Amino acid sequence: MAIGLNVQQPETSCDDENCPFHGTLSVRGQTLEGTVASTDMEKTVVVEREYDVKVPKYDRYMKRRSRVPAHAPPCLDIEVGDTVTIAETRPLSKTKSHAVVSVEGGDE
Repeated sequence: MAIGLNVQQPETSCDDENCPFHGTLSVRGQTLEGTVASTDMEKTVVVEREYDVKVPKYDRYMKRRSRVPAHAPPCLDIEVGDTVTIAETRPLSKTKSHAVVSVEGGDE
């Protein structure tokens, strides 16, 4: 089943109803790229994005980071350090409104 994004379908299947590929969860809105910072929760990963913000007073840039919790379907093998693409979905919990749609591998 196609999800409307240009991503590769996972080779393994799962029976998770919140999987964008094998369940009923639809993706819409923005897609983001980031690095997996934590996989400690069940079916949830924390994706970290780093960006630069200009500080006009000192005419320099400082690093900021945002951490986005995202649903991790069991059919995707996700580990800490992997670069992933997440897509916006309906709210899945109080803080989770994104789901992982592709994994590009780690930064070894």
